Amino acid sequence: MRRFVGNGKGGRQPVKKSHSESEALQQSSLFDDPSRPRQALHVTGQPLSARRRVVTLVAMCVAQGMILLDNTIVNVALPSIQRELDVEPGNLIWVVNAYVLALASLIMVGGTLGDRYGRKRLFLIGLAIFTAMSAACALSPNESVLIAARAAQGVGAALVAPLSLSILADAYPPERRTAAIGIWAAAAGLGFGAGPVVGGILVELFSWSAVFWVNVPIGIIGLVLVITGVRESRNLHARRLDLPGAVLVAAGLCVLTFAIVESEHIGWTSPTMIALLAAAGVLLASFLVVESRVREPMVPLALFRDSRFTVSCGVYAIMYLALASTFFFVTLFFQNVEGWSALDVGLSWLIMNTPFLIASTLAGRLAVWIGTATCWLGVLLGGLGVLALSFLTPGAGLLAASPGYVLIGAGYGMAVPTISSAAVSALPLEHSGLASGVLNSARQVGAAVGLAVLGSVGLAVTRNSWAALSAQLPTAAQAGAPDVVQDVSGGQGSVVAQQLGPAAEPLADSAFVDGLHVALLIGSGLMLVAAAFAFIALRRPAVTAPSGGSAVPAQGIADGAAA
Repeated sequence: MRRFVGNGKGGRQPVKKSHSESEALQQSSLFDDPSRPRQALHVTGQPLSARRRVVTLVAMCVAQGMILLDNTIVNVALPSIQRELDVEPGNLIWVVNAYVLALASLIMVGGTLGDRYGRKRLFLIGLAIFTAMSAACALSPNESVLIAARAAQGVGAALVAPLSLSILADAYPPERRTAAIGIWAAAAGLGFGAGPVVGGILVELFSWSAVFWVNVPIGIIGLVLVITGVRESRNLHARRLDLPGAVLVAAGLCVLTFAIVESEHIGWTSPTMIALLAAAGVLLASFLVVESRVREPMVPLALFRDSRFTVSCGVYAIMYLALASTFFFVTLFFQNVEGWSALDVGLSWLIMNTPFLIASTLAGRLAVWIGTATCWLGVLLGGLGVLALSFLTPGAGLLAASPGYVLIGAGYGMAVPTISSAAVSALPLEHSGLASGVLNSARQVGAAVGLAVLGSVGLAVTRNSWAALSAQLPTAAQAGAPDVVQDVSGGQGSVVAQQLGPAAEPLADSAFVDGLHVALLIGSGLMLVAAAFAFIALRRPAVTAPSGGSAVPAQGIADGAAA
């Protein structure tokens, strides 16, 4: 890809750097002093041997593949965790959200810590935490320990995820870097796509704990490779650590998510709920105040002055809001209501993952052919896929789910790379790394808060539906209906039938599906709104003003997607 920047003399000169390289190489603030020296990639300045470059590449692929594997492998184990640890549906949401919230809150901090104190050192710490906490998850005797271990796992992932690309950029010279990053991205995609299938196999052959045990040998291999093959590197002029901002945003998101998830037990009008929401509001408002005043904020608010960047982050958050909720409800539906095995569910997701891999691979070419329509059209297709799954009913099989799976896979495959490119292209090239970090945080926050909101809405609808449908039970069974509401909310109709009789199972399944319908309808509706915003705001190429030069047209989404 070829970009031009101003040279200060009215002319333009080419700069041959891809977005991927810039994300790894540039971590400067919007408020940097122009005289401040540029980032030093490493402290030695000496090229690595071919053997050490290969070891570094393998180490980064192993670690990144494991992180992405964990993002999807846990979903197929949720019903098994629910049964064996007797987890309430609301707390089952925390098994997912504890990890995502920690990752979302700290991923920006992880990159800064690595730049300041050594990328290899912080990467090793993060990988060790992730590996150890994976074992802790597998050994968890109850839901509280599991949720705490998942949160700690997210802390480790927040150190590993942002540093792997920077370490690769340090190890490879520019002429070899693109190929190395391509292999790294393929390994990450393989881990993400293989997660449901690998998880299904492990749950079927062993138990839910196996989806966490699998990380331990992978993590140990990664640690050995990093220790023996990766050199230390740092940015001698790294951004300062914004600790107050990190603490405030993490605390605010956790309090807000807790209030939403626990709303059914606490009540929206109770003094406790009002206090929780007020506390969350104060914490998040304080975060904005801090970010507007510190010299080097974790999230520079000036980034959001560009409408393209703001819309890109908002659309990205909504996409993963809908996707996280879809995974949650559809997994419980097929395993608990339909009686599928974990392996059946994992294999069925290949119908979604295959179009995703194909569409994401072709996104650059699509952007050349149809321009920015690749972006909003992908969001639209993804929303229609979620909408199709919202009509699942008891007795529905793979044929009924397949159209939704295909639409989601193809839509997200088109939208994810082009929205990423739109966000990065909206800002000056030297801020592409920062833009990428904020965009990734938006995705994680959208998934966490979205699952809390739509999960709580779905569970509330299920409980109300069960209260009405249970009136159809025999009089003797009606008295026990309130006692099984948690089982109904989790789609465990067979468990309800054991306590209230066989007539209760179809009613319990129907109540659960009512909640699924409403949650996914809301998710699809938000996706369609997001598609409209993408159509309006992202259809024109960005105009960026690189430091030291005049404003010139950026290459836009097509080049960014193809890079």
